[in-house]
Parts: sequence; C-alpha cells; structure tokens
Amino acid sequence: MVFRKFAIITGASTGIGFELAHLAAADGYDLLVAADEPLIDAAATDFRRHGVEVQSIEADLSTLEGVDRLLAAANGRQADLVCANAGRGLGHAFLDQDVADWRRVIDTNITGTLYLLQKILAPMVGRNDGKVLITGSIAGFIPGTFQAVYNGSKAFIDSFADAIRNEIKDADGVTVTTLMPGPTETEFFDRADLLDTSVGQQEKDDPAKVARDGWYALLAGKAHVISAWKNKLQAVAAHVTPASILAEQHRKLAEPGSGEVS
Repeated sequence: MVFRKFAIITGASTGIGFELAHLAAADGYDLLVAADEPLIDAAATDFRRHGVEVQSIEADLSTLEGVDRLLAAANGRQADLVCANAGRGLGHAFLDQDVADWRRVIDTNITGTLYLLQKILAPMVGRNDGKVLITGSIAGFIPGTFQAVYNGSKAFIDSFADAIRNEIKDADGVTVTTLMPGPTETEFFDRADLLDTSVGQQEKDDPAKVARDGWYALLAGKAHVISAWKNKLQAVAAHVTPASILAEQHRKLAEPGSGEVS
C-alpha cells in the first residue's frame, strides 16, 4: 500500500486554486478538492494525470454545512496540507448591492474560511505538524471603493492570518502562510461583475505564477508572500498613503463604466 501525503484545496475549479492543486498533485499529494460549482469534477480529472488519488466535492463553502461536508469527505484522513483558497468578489456601489450578495461574500471569504481553519488547525497543532496556505489579497491594504465588502473581507483575512500565526507559534511544526496576490487573470472579475471597470480590463497576473509563488512560500514555511513586484510596491505604498487617497485611487479602478469593453 502506498502512503502519500494528503492535501485539501478549496476553490480549486479554476484560477489560483486550480493551479495550486496541480502543484500539490505534481508534488505527490493525494487531493480532496472543493468548489461551489460542478466544474470541480472536470478539474479533478485533470489533476489525476499526475498519478495521485483525487476526490472532488461540490459544496457551498459559505456555509458551515458545506465545510462540514468537505471535511466529512476526507473520511478521517489526516490533512498534511490545506489551501484555504475559496473566495468571492462583488463589484458596484455598496448601497446598490443586495443583502444576499454581500452577505455571501462575507460568509465565503470570512465565515467559511475561519470555520475550515479552526477545524483543520486544531489537529495540526495537536500533533505539531501541518502546513496551511490562506489566500488573502493586497486588496486588504486598500479601501475598496466599489468593492468595499470584498476588500474589507480580505483586510480581515490578512489580519486574522497574522494573529492566528502568533497564537500557535509554540507549535513550531505548523506553519500558516498568507498568499497576497494582486489582480489575477481568473474568472473573479466576471463573477464579481467588474468587466466594465478599469481593473477588469487591465492586464493581470498569471494565476499559475501566483500559485507557484504561494506554493514555494508554503513549503518554505514563510509567513507571507506578495506575488509580483508591482504588487509588492503597491503594498508598501498603501501603508504610507492616506486612506482617502487610496479610496479615490480605487474608485478610478473599480467604478462601473471606468473601463472600455470592446
């Protein structure tokens, strides 16, 4: 019987999560992958070409029940590595958004993520072994005009990851790494209804490159990684620029109609 390492990766149907799952499979990890869409099953077929066992589950990770379904699918198998990558965006003015829409952003990006982390970190800390990658964002450094709920949720996640990392620092065999990408070429902008904005139309980072940056930082046990130099510079600038200026700059990027759709 072959005993392989086991990884759980959420938001793995497309984008950064899809690329992270490929990297894990190529490194010999059996996978449990999840997303809130049927495409996750096709993605799982792609991951199997690396010769590892792959189980896929379609689950709404904005709910505690969905996270419980994901964890139950592991059948008690110990997770050596977890990538908490599931996330949801939302564009347009906050006052124009439906409550159900902005609540789902918060429930996916914060509530579901924290519930998953609490469930998987407890046994990792108990055995003093495990690696976790949390997908935050440099958006968490910037007041997100016309993306207020999304940016706010990522500010929470970035801060939470730093706090929980310190709380468990005595479990030196457990690492928590925060991946903080900038705008990345994924389905995020379509799903968040941001295609008619400047940020939706601009050139974005390659999700495979972003995933590699996160993966290598995860394996090295680093606390943070910001993918791409321009994002690192933006993160530095965000710490010294007044919030009012940052908010106005973000307006120019995310205001509906600010981009030209051909």
